[in-house]
Order: sequence, then structure tokens, then C-alpha cells
Amino acid sequence: MMTKIAVLGAGAWGTAFAQVLADAGNQVVMWDIDPNVVGEINGKHSNARRLPTVKRLPDAIIAEGDRGEAVSGAEIVVVAIAAQHACEALKEFKGLLGHDAIAVSLMKGIERGTDRRMDQVVCQTLDLDRARFAAVSGPNLSKEVAAREPSATVVASADADTAMRVARACTTDYFKAFVSDDVIGLEMCGSLKNVTALAVGMSRGAGFGENTAAMIQARGLAELTALGEACGAKSKTFAGLAGVGDLVATCGSSLSRNYTFGFNLGQGKSIEEATRVSKGVAEGVPTTDAVVALGKRYQVATPLATAMSHVLDQGLSCRGMIDELFGGRITTEF
Repeated sequence: MMTKIAVLGAGAWGTAFAQVLADAGNQVVMWDIDPNVVGEINGKHSNARRLPTVKRLPDAIIAEGDRGEAVSGAEIVVVAIAAQHACEALKEFKGLLGHDAIAVSLMKGIERGTDRRMDQVVCQTLDLDRARFAAVSGPNLSKEVAAREPSATVVASADADTAMRVARACTTDYFKAFVSDDVIGLEMCGSLKNVTALAVGMSRGAGFGENTAAMIQARGLAELTALGEACGAKSKTFAGLAGVGDLVATCGSSLSRNYTFGFNLGQGKSIEEATRVSKGVAEGVPTTDAVVALGKRYQVATPLATAMSHVLDQGLSCRGMIDELFGGRITTEF
């Protein structure tokens, strides 16, 4: 019997992941607030506005605009909503999930104003026990996953059975899921690497080469690892798929919205212009100040995030951002 899985949010990644779930043998119901998207998925089996590269979605995917109908009977409910709007959107789903349903987050970000990770947002908003929560993160550019190119991800949960259940539900012949118990590490990797991707993209847009990009990535990884450990994460998570893997993919591809946004900034575009050209604000933008705030709370230096916050808040140039990274006294690397 096919497992019913609900996917909340029919953006590019939510749609690509829904295809993975359908290919793995599940019945997938996608919920979206836009009736035009719902109608297109049901009528044409496509989502041309959000994921135009997929001409036809699997027949096992349908769409629903009613929240209760979408999650009714779903054993797994996947949340693929923009991180900064997750709390507001999920409030409408409180009390609708089955008593033993698992909530899975595909979101990568830290909530602005509260500094909450997405696992905290989901569990607190839905009043969910942590054993019924899992997070999915890795080097998963939606367009490549949608093309069924070989990819891997990590499923993390405080409960080993929950992690394994979700991993089985999304494993196919082209998409491999690994499991972990380090939810904090997975969440921190997925959120903090976006700030690094902004900086790398900016350096590329400004015309700098491999040395500069490698320097920013390496220092960014050291920064997010130190902050993650201070928050209770395991250092080895940052060396794996959710850490280095996702960092490499996000910092090296024009398919990454964060990289593209930074690239446009590096070319001299304003925040408003970069937002327009990039077709939206990248998640790393609101995450940057949250990273700086977390660093202050846990007394962890965040020079890269701080410099990027000056770029975003004060209009600092790429050269100025790099000068900030080079500033200060000589220290040990780690």
C-alpha cells in the first residue's frame, strides 16, 4: 500500500522533492496557497512557474488547496515553505496533522527576530514532540534533483526510527538518503552556509578568482562550525554532506539563489536591483543578521557574517567586505 505524504509548499525544492517521493513509491499531495499552481499540477501535471524544467510530474502527485484535505491521512508531512514565513503559515496547520504523523523540514534558515532554527519553529508552532520531527539537508540543488541526477542528502531526527522512516520514503535509484541524530548540526549547516554563499557569489561578481572564493568558503566553514558547536551541534556534521557538501554546491553554482544574489551585489547592483534580477530575496539575506546575533549570544566570532551584514545594511563593497576579513591581528587558523 502506498504511503500518503503531504508536501506543504509547491516551490522549486518542494516540487522536486515531491517528485523524489513519488519516484520512491509514495502517493504525494502537494498543498499550495496559490490556486493557479494547484490547478496546473492537477490539470497538466506540471509546475511551470516554479519548476519549468520538469515537463511532466509523476501521476502519483496531486495538489490540494484545502489544508485539512492535504494533510488528512498523511503519515509524513513535508514543510517546504520559505523559512521567514514558516511560523505564520504553519499556524494554520496546527491540530490538523494526524496524532502520529511525522513533520519533515526542507527549510534552511534562522528566523529573523527570534533566532530560532527551523526545527524549533516547526515543533513549537505545531506543538510537536521532537521524536516526530526530521530535517532534510544536503547538496540538493532543486533543478539537478528534478533532472534525476545522482544526489544525496541527510535526514536528521532525535529519534532513530523517525530518521530511518523518512530516509526510506525518499530514497530512489538516483537520490540517496543518509541518517543522523544531529538535528542542530544539520539545521545550522543548512542555514549558515547561505551567508557564505552570498559572500562567495559577491567575490565572483566583483571579478575575484579561485583563491578568494576558496578563502571565503574555508573561513565560512570554520565560522559556521564554531557557531554550530557552541549551539550543541557535532563538528563531524559540518564535514559531511550537510556541511561541506552543501557548502560546495551552494557556493559553486549559478543555480543557487544565494550565490546568484551575491554575484549581482558584487557587480555593483543594489539590494533592490539584486532582488529583482534574482527573482526574490535569497534566504541568506535575513539569515545574516541572525548569525551575527547568535555569535554574540554564544560569544563566537563571526567575522564573515558581520562583514556581510555591513554589505547588506550599510552598502559595503566587496573590497570592503574582504578588507574586514583581513583586518585585525594575526591569529591561529582554528
